[in-house]
Amino acid sequence: MDRLVNRVRNSTWGSTTAIPELLGVPPTGEPQAELWMGAHPGDPSRVDRRDGLGARSLADVIAADPARELGAATAERFGPRLPFLLKVLAAEAPLSLQVHPNPAQAAAGFAEEQARGVPLDAPFRNYCDASHKPELACALGDLEALCGFREVAETVKLLDLLAVPELQPCIDALRKESETEGLRIATTYALTLPDRRRAIVVGEVAAACLRVAETPSPFADACAAVADLARRHPADPGVVAALLLNHVRLTEGQAVYFAAGLPHSYLRGVFVEILANSDNVLRCGLTDKHIDIAELLRVLEFRAGPVDVLDPVEGDDGEQVYPTHVPDFRLSRYELDGASRHMLRSAAPQILLCTGGAATVTDARGDELELLRGQSVYVPADDPELLLRGAGTVFRATVPGQG
Repeated sequence: MDRLVNRVRNSTWGSTTAIPELLGVPPTGEPQAELWMGAHPGDPSRVDRRDGLGARSLADVIAADPARELGAATAERFGPRLPFLLKVLAAEAPLSLQVHPNPAQAAAGFAEEQARGVPLDAPFRNYCDASHKPELACALGDLEALCGFREVAETVKLLDLLAVPELQPCIDALRKESETEGLRIATTYALTLPDRRRAIVVGEVAAACLRVAETPSPFADACAAVADLARRHPADPGVVAALLLNHVRLTEGQAVYFAAGLPHSYLRGVFVEILANSDNVLRCGLTDKHIDIAELLRVLEFRAGPVDVLDPVEGDDGEQVYPTHVPDFRLSRYELDGASRHMLRSAAPQILLCTGGAATVTDARGDELELLRGQSVYVPADDPELLLRGAGTVFRATVPGQG
């Protein structure tokens, strides 16, 4: 097992304090947004195995001996690459309104851009790799997000309450068309407002949302969030599209899963995120990064429903598991009480992350490694049995079905 040296990514939506506090280091003054743990080529973690080869990229270590590092089953299914990426995100401002492709869309989109000769590092590229990007976010405190389309009848109630004339085409489509077609028409209308009207419509939406936010309406929190988006992005059609989405608040330990095609935006909070090892993001607003509304509309899943907030379920030996149905990753959590000892068995690679207190990891050879808050360790598949003890919180990322 190897302690990970991880890169921190800066972004305008990040927090200047949350990630430094997690890592126990002084703030840099820059908004630090993401701590990456894994082997994604964009920012792979580094390991030093004290084998005379020095510190090197985890991606290179895995590529050199995938059978040992990943295990035969994982290597056969995913090739010589770690199939998941673990992150800590610290959002002090909203992220872009976005969606991720499914496997077929990602493969086709990547191949098409490759054929056109679009450089992999081009800022206007949609598909950085050929992988899908399902993701699971688990709150480390309060987390606020937009997640999926709200039930149509509820959205019609909200739009009627706002009484913004420019939104009437959305209301008509949602009332008269099927769920899929009504959401498609309303979303397309919101995102393709004429340039000359955008600031006016967003201003009208903001004023109406502020009015509703000050009432005991069940939409008060959602309207306050949209009004804040309008303040930050006063001419962005993504603000109007946000009216169609569920607004959700998570508390510590709760999680939400974002499947392919599900529109979403993290608004604020600090959280652990696990995702397929991809960086494919299609954006349609609330950002200064590349936007491709046509491609986003093509991959969006126009289905409505409430947010499925996940609480962990009890697994073996005190493991708290966040269930999903994707083959790329499995996320769980251990709450260590200082006295208990937990046995972790797996024939797949693992990353352990300590987010509170401290823990000690012991492998089958008796080697020990201490994890303090913010520290993480990579465990190859040929370390099939670990002992975990301490007092604190440890997240475990691995591949499902390999225990």
